[in-house]
Amino acid sequence: MSVPAPLRVGVVGTGYLGRLHARILTEMPEAKAVGFVEANDEVAAEISKNLGLERFASIADLAVQIDAAVVATPTTLHFEVASQLIEAGCDVMVEKPITATVDEARRLIDLAADRGRLIQVGHVERYNPAVTAVAAMARDVRYVEAERLGVFVARSLDVDVLLDLMIHDLNLVLSLLRQEVVEVRAVGVPVLTDKVDLANVRLELANGAVANLTASRVSQDRVRKVRLFSSDSYVSIDTREQEVKGYRLVGRSIEPLAITVEKKEPLRAELESFLGCVRDRRRPIVSGQDGLAAVELAKRVAAAIDESMRKYRTE
Repeated sequence: MSVPAPLRVGVVGTGYLGRLHARILTEMPEAKAVGFVEANDEVAAEISKNLGLERFASIADLAVQIDAAVVATPTTLHFEVASQLIEAGCDVMVEKPITATVDEARRLIDLAADRGRLIQVGHVERYNPAVTAVAAMARDVRYVEAERLGVFVARSLDVDVLLDLMIHDLNLVLSLLRQEVVEVRAVGVPVLTDKVDLANVRLELANGAVANLTASRVSQDRVRKVRLFSSDSYVSIDTREQEVKGYRLVGRSIEPLAITVEKKEPLRAELESFLGCVRDRRRPIVSGQDGLAAVELAKRVAAAIDESMRKYRTE
């Protein structure tokens, strides 16, 4: 049986995440890392030197040389860049969030459908081995608690903490519980930027389940934890350490759950899945529609935060 030829892949935007994508692609036998587009000359020189990749002058120049691309630009440029690539016939993996607005996400999805192209959205936690180890067990979940805390860094500041960090957990709630969100209550505050940097949200779902999510990009610690409570079990996931602890109620006894996590670089798993979807023409685990749903929910949370701020100011 013949081995399929490596897919030709490019990267647009080689900041923190983009350079990780570029590095992993150079290590994957199923991919041929063709090159990248980067506006910053100093960053581009570093990528070319360290990874031996060709820098292309424009997206158009890169697009004619590749089958698929990773879009890792600032969020506000996702729609513009991904649209150009899709128009040129490329499948795309767009870093999260899919776009900065709901309208842009819908237009991008429609364009991809019209051109017969795939969109995968970079909600990397869906590919984290700690999450995939428990995904099949996430039945009858009644309560979700998530903490996503990070120290302040001068990147992703074109969006608020909802689109920067909480978007991961919004996607997890939607994908694991598979229920419509019927009520949103939220508070949030700007701390070091003019956008919301810290937020807490309470989501009520159609089946009565509740999710309590906290995200901060101005914390003293880095925390990535999700806890799932069902009628007879409890699972705690640390996605940063890729560790899972679980317990189940058996009669009047509480017994540990045996959950095996095979640790792996989540970004590599995400890229492997993307290339498999491109090759086999199958729906990505995190599709454009999934990315749209996460942005729609994030905007509802933002509206709830605005409402809470208005109430606070008028009291």
